[in-house]
Amino acid sequence: MIRIKARAPTARAAVLPTLWGALAVAYKFGCPLAAQEGLGARVAGSVVFFAVGTGLMVHVRRALLRELRLARRAARAAQSVVLRPLPPRLDGLGLAAAQLSADRGASVGGDLYEAVATEHGVRVVMGDVRGHGLAALGTVAALLGGFREAAHDEARLDDVLRRLERTLARHLRERAGAEHPSTGGTADLDSPLAEEFVTVLLLEIGGDGALSALNCGHPWPYRLTGTVVESLARAEPLPPLGPFPLPADLAPFRCAPLRPAESLVLFTDGAQDARDARGRFFALPDALRAVVRDQPAAPQRVLRTLFAALLRHTGGTPADDVALLVLRNEREPTPPAREAAARPATAHG
Repeated sequence: MIRIKARAPTARAAVLPTLWGALAVAYKFGCPLAAQEGLGARVAGSVVFFAVGTGLMVHVRRALLRELRLARRAARAAQSVVLRPLPPRLDGLGLAAAQLSADRGASVGGDLYEAVATEHGVRVVMGDVRGHGLAALGTVAALLGGFREAAHDEARLDDVLRRLERTLARHLRERAGAEHPSTGGTADLDSPLAEEFVTVLLLEIGGDGALSALNCGHPWPYRLTGTVVESLARAEPLPPLGPFPLPADLAPFRCAPLRPAESLVLFTDGAQDARDARGRFFALPDALRAVVRDQPAAPQRVLRTLFAALLRHTGGTPADDVALLVLRNEREPTPPAREAAARPATAHG
């Protein structure tokens, strides 16, 4: 679990409050004016104590702002380690990803993403932990650590997902033991930990563009083919990880291949659920069509344009964390692939 502790007050920090307190005591017991009962003496006393109180409040405010700045820097450092930047190119795929946190104080969110090149192909994960901010960062770290190992170790995509399920269960047991030692590492039904869940989308992209997916409660990505925007699949996803065990028969969904120059846009539900001041949802497909209306766009341009449109729609204050990941097949097409490029894409289970 990740914790950020406030620093203990130092001797230097206690100097100013001590001086203000000494001033008030000196006036009360050492100034002849304080012993008088007239109106002028009372006014003077009120001014002195008002000045002392104001000084103390200003000092406390500065101290709290200093601690907040330190917490934000620590949170940004933790996020940069846990949710590390993706390379711009990975095994022939162009990549761009970023997260927008709804928790301004912590500058971190509960969304996760990663892409790794393995002997089994490029494997990508996109997920959304229940909640946001520092409380969700420990779960994000556990799942990303589990994925980075399982993506290389497991030959089958369904075994990667089962590893993530075990990682989440172990993390929640350890968290329950740390927060509630009397329970012996198990969360009771009334505990918030008993309601924890994570939506997860796993993709595997082979060297020939073969595309497989496993989806646990996550929005399906969009495929960009030229200026056409369509959902990658319309199959019903599995339940999120956490509340229910994975089925015994777990077969990846076989999608149409990701051909050269095609892109995938992965996102968390904070993007499609974002609302404007009138309560209207953000039209993500329309925003994507505007990006590729004239010509196919590079991943970085898609990312920047989507975030700009999202911030305009929400007035700069999204209600939930938003993560976007754009990948584009930039591999050179083989002769058979060139001949099949004009054929419509199909998906099957």
